[in-house]
Amino acid sequence: MESIIISGGNSLSGTIECSGSKNASLPILALSILTSNLEIKNIPNLADVKSMLNLLNSLGVHHSYVNKNNKSNILLENSNKISSLAEYDLVRKMRASFLVLGPLLTRNGFARVSLPGGCAIGLRPVDLHIFAMKKLGADIELIDGYVIAKAIKGKLIGNKIIFPQVSVGATENAIMAAIFARGETLIENAAREPEVQDLCNCLISMGVKIDGVGSSTIYIEGVNSLNKVSYNVISDRIEACSFIIAAAITKSNLVIKNINLDHIQSFLIVMKSMGLKFKAQEKSIEVFESGDLNPIDLKTSAYPGFPTDMQAQIVTLACFSNGDSEVKENIFENRFMHIPELNRLGANITIEGNRAIIRGKSSFVGAEVMATDLRASVSLILAGLAAKGTTKVNRVYHLDRGYEKIDEKLSSCGANIYRKKNEKP
Repeated sequence: MESIIISGGNSLSGTIECSGSKNASLPILALSILTSNLEIKNIPNLADVKSMLNLLNSLGVHHSYVNKNNKSNILLENSNKISSLAEYDLVRKMRASFLVLGPLLTRNGFARVSLPGGCAIGLRPVDLHIFAMKKLGADIELIDGYVIAKAIKGKLIGNKIIFPQVSVGATENAIMAAIFARGETLIENAAREPEVQDLCNCLISMGVKIDGVGSSTIYIEGVNSLNKVSYNVISDRIEACSFIIAAAITKSNLVIKNINLDHIQSFLIVMKSMGLKFKAQEKSIEVFESGDLNPIDLKTSAYPGFPTDMQAQIVTLACFSNGDSEVKENIFENRFMHIPELNRLGANITIEGNRAIIRGKSSFVGAEVMATDLRASVSLILAGLAAKGTTKVNRVYHLDRGYEKIDEKLSSCGANIYRKKNEKP
């Protein structure tokens, strides 16, 4: 097991290139179940991507790299036979593995998918996924930790799906299940996230008629087959925002490239209100050295609101603001596990229900801390960059699920950061 060691206090300078979006890549990878040949470009080399590829391989989808020296372009191919069984040992590693449910069900008329695992940030039940499959004509049973889904009429039937609450994963599963369903499907209260839009745009390039992309109402006409395509995944908006905070928290001048500015508008509004100086250009942002930042009062919400995946990072930055801040977490009920670790470094944060009260003007001092989930892990990296002395972040396998070579990217810009393999006890 590895740790990341950071000697804080260094100013950063230079350019960082953002990788492809993890959360966009995973559902698009799942589309390979439905077509014999799919090339996906700009895929990040991450643990979660590897987990999805391993799961797809177990189902009968095989992958190869277009350029063996660059794992960002993947070719996925399958034979006519796709297994309907997504086993526990593969699905438990990552919640997004459950995204194979819709494709398997719409292709084979049957799916046996283990209940998923993932970060320990809350219950995140799969009830909305099951709700959508039932609306499309599936009979669902839960047996021994598996979702057993069967198309009642042998094939899914298009229908109207009105989600009682917004869910990104359930929206994506519903979209993919509707592809081979007979007739038309209308999804209301759909998630609007850029990653959902990217899935739709990929399907449109494959010959599916989809209207309402980017809105809360999505219309899909079922088809019988998908075209072979080569598709370029969008850049990772959460990685981009995390690097912007890295520049802000170290009071540095830094250029971040390969950004879709439209995807991070709510975040940039908060940065502007805090007083961060930056210049947005086409597909890039230059952050300038700024003085003391203003405190914040914000809440996380579904897109286009402030993303829950940036909550841990913005809380960390708020520790250095010129006043007290409040952040409300409205998406997940257990996403404040990074706060005790930040307090170990010198933060003064209290939790009241779903609110974090952050006292500003903190002085962080390096310490040994433990990552508890993906976004918590990067908040500790950011804290270590600003802390005096040395910070050791343990359990960085969480970090490797969603940030491609973050230590190398930061090191190239002047951060004193490196990985260390821990000796076995």
